[in-house]
This record gives sequence, C-alpha cells and structure tokens, in this order.
Amino acid sequence: MKVGLKLKNIFFIILGAAIFSFGFVHFNIQNELGEGGFSGITLILYFVLGWDVALMNLLLNIPMFFIGWKLLGRKVFLYTLIGTLSVSVFLKLFQVYEVQIGLQDDLFLASLFAGVFVGVGLGIIFRYGGTTGGVDILARLVHKYVGWSMGKTMFLFDAFVILLSWLTFLDERSMMYTLVAVFVGARVIDFVQEGAYSARGAFIISDHQQSIAERIGTEMDRGVTILDGHGFYSKAKREMLYCVIGRNEIVRLKNIITSVDPHAFVSIVDVKDVMGEGFTLDENKKPFD
Repeated sequence: MKVGLKLKNIFFIILGAAIFSFGFVHFNIQNELGEGGFSGITLILYFVLGWDVALMNLLLNIPMFFIGWKLLGRKVFLYTLIGTLSVSVFLKLFQVYEVQIGLQDDLFLASLFAGVFVGVGLGIIFRYGGTTGGVDILARLVHKYVGWSMGKTMFLFDAFVILLSWLTFLDERSMMYTLVAVFVGARVIDFVQEGAYSARGAFIISDHQQSIAERIGTEMDRGVTILDGHGFYSKAKREMLYCVIGRNEIVRLKNIITSVDPHAFVSIVDVKDVMGEGFTLDENKKPFD
C-alpha cells in the first residue's frame, strides 16, 4: 500500500481489539465496573442512560480522528481507524454472543481479569502502531513529545473518568475495584508494548577490558562500548565497558567475565527499551520481520 500499511500490523491490531472488547464486555460490563478514558465514558452513558457502548465508542471518537489525522499522519490515522472500528464491531459481537462468566461475587478477581484483558489488548494495538481512538491518541502524543509511557498518561486521565463514574453509577466498593483494574491495565500495557525488547545493560570495570570485550564480541556477537571515567577518590583514569544483552544472556556474560577476570566489577541494570542492531535490526541494518 502507498501509505505503508502492513498486513501483519493490521492483523494484530484487530486481534488486540478483540481481546480488549472481550474483557470489556465480560468483566467490566458484566460486573458493573468502571473504566478509564473514553471507554469509561461509554460505560457511564451505558449504565446511566442505556446507550449502546459500541455506537458511543464510534461517536465519541469522531473528533479524535481529526486530531489523529493532523498530528500523527496518515498511517497512524488509518491504523487508528482500523482499531476503533474493530473495537466497536467486537463490542457489539460480544454483547450479542455474551458468555456469563459469573464473577459478580468476586469483584477482586473480576477487576484483575478486566485489567489484564484491557491491558493486553491495548498493549498489542499500541505495539503495532495503532490506537483505539480517544485518550489512546492523546497518550501516543504525550509519549511522542514528552516521553511519558502510554500507561502513565492513560492512568492520569483515567482518574478523572473514574471520579465521574463514582459520581454517577459506581458505589465506593466498585470504584475501588475499578482502580485496581485500571492500575493493572496500565502496567500490562507497558509490559506488552515494551517488554519484548526488555534487555540488560552491563557496566564492566576490569584491568582486562580488552580481552573481555573481544570475547563478548566473538562469542556472544554483541557490541561493546568503551567509556572513559575516573575514580572519585583515587582520581585515577579508568576505562569501563558497556554492552546491552538479552535477558537470557546474563549467565553467559558473567561466565565470560569471571573466566577472564574473577575480580572484575560488574553492574547489570534493566534496559526498558532497545532499538538497533541485534534487537530491532539485523546485521544489515534491516528491521526484523
């Protein structure tokens, strides 16, 4: 396609919409739990006025489509259109063919499943370049220009919608369980969206940094960067190695270091997101399929 849409992305956006909608109908609506964002507004309109959530999801998102078109470009707009339409279709489908799960007497479990399904669904949609409209677009904009995670931005916006839900149809007990669902959903969104690229960064201080760097490069096929530094107390200049590895490569890295220098100082930290060769690009600088 001229706008660069990928069938793989479209498939996963639709899949994410299905997962989100299933959880929304079977855990939020069935157990009268609220939700954040525009989805929470559709629940307010549903429980207070009886308006259909699938239809309201489309109508509320029409203004956001124009924002998405102007600020995020044609490709994201089309992905957003696909995501929003898919959510409305699946919402209607799951309402027509609803399965009674029966968690009304266990709202804690219902809130956990609501958060997981909503988080997994939205996380998949975000990861493959789409949104479901509404606050999702705002979250993408904040992530793009401010750097906040989408989960954090959505959680802040959700607080306002949940307060409004409490003033309309939620009692105190249901509101607290709704907060649990929204918090779980925000964490799951971040995990699904960014967790696949989660890695570890290793800082290595050794008198044998050349040998360690060579073995990391030849045996692990990982790049190593030499950083210049100096000791705070000794003021002596020292070189430090830094490399990024996958989570499953930690033991292998440690074995290489200790075999070369058992007295090396090593600090391993979490790396939330990774872009580049060995993670999102192959050896020819081409993106992995």
